[in-house]
Amino acid sequence: MNAPATISAIEPTEQPNDLPLDHSLKIAVLVLSGFSHLTLHAYLEPLQIANVLSKAPLFRWQVVGLDKKPVYGANGIAISVDVATEELSAYNPHLNQLVIVAGEQIGQQFTPQLHTFLRRMARRGILISALGTATWLLAETGLLTDIPCTIHWSRLAAFSEVFRKPRVRETLFVKDGQYSTCAGELAAFDLAIDLIASQAGATVAQDVCRYAIVDGQRSGSNRQTAPSGLSYANVSEKLVIAVQTMEANLDNPLSMDVVAKRSGVSRRQLERLFVTHVSLSPAKHYLKIRLDHAKRLIEGTRMPLIDIAIACGFISASHFSKCFKSIHGKTPQQCRLEVPAWVGPGLG
Repeated sequence: MNAPATISAIEPTEQPNDLPLDHSLKIAVLVLSGFSHLTLHAYLEPLQIANVLSKAPLFRWQVVGLDKKPVYGANGIAISVDVATEELSAYNPHLNQLVIVAGEQIGQQFTPQLHTFLRRMARRGILISALGTATWLLAETGLLTDIPCTIHWSRLAAFSEVFRKPRVRETLFVKDGQYSTCAGELAAFDLAIDLIASQAGATVAQDVCRYAIVDGQRSGSNRQTAPSGLSYANVSEKLVIAVQTMEANLDNPLSMDVVAKRSGVSRRQLERLFVTHVSLSPAKHYLKIRLDHAKRLIEGTRMPLIDIAIACGFISASHFSKCFKSIHGKTPQQCRLEVPAWVGPGLG
């Protein structure tokens, strides 16, 4: 097997002297084992492009690790580390921002060392941005209490059940005071563009999008995914409202009459919309949404199955098991047995 390649920490390619160094926005990028290279580079490359296009060092960054050893991403490629968290904490580098890029096995990454480091950075008033699953780490520290935030859609269910105090949203990114959270992957590009616009202006941000062959800047309030079963264009707005209403009421399912009323249609119209666009009755689609949510909780947490059943609107464990098998072809118990051993009490 070939040894994984090593990528050196990224440095701006131009070093112009027409802007003093201390005018640059200084960023520390903390990478944790198993991090997403797509997330990391989707965030850093727009900053690099902004530096080149503006011919000024608008942004400077250094890669931070828990120690000085190279950190391996999920794809097996390592990135070298400029400074360890202990060193970064030991002196005042006049940082403006800390960006955290984590991996899938987030439960194993939260350590007392990391907790202390994140709390120390927060006390210094440094802006903190958590990309993808890194939102979980901030929630673990308690820094997101009563703070609007987001995380990758595949982890929303587990996050919402484990952490009750943060106000989670299924959006591309959320900025609230000192903290920014992002869905990760390509949404990291959108957060970076937002940062460029705030630091260098809309024109530079638009130029970066054009250079990266991206069709404009997406708002952070954009939804990460389409409503369940509606991942195609030109569906009825009333149908979208109906599905969103269902998704927002999983633990205490609404009657179809209530769903129809909140969607602004009659019960009969609601039935026709679902049959036409989803090929299921609204009741069956609602059931599928609840059971898909249950599957995400089974696969992403170690919550007891009875608690998952209740969280998805089922009072009877036997009824939950029967419905689950009818949709997913296996029982909740069988699904839980397939969960990797590294999945912890919350996210893996």
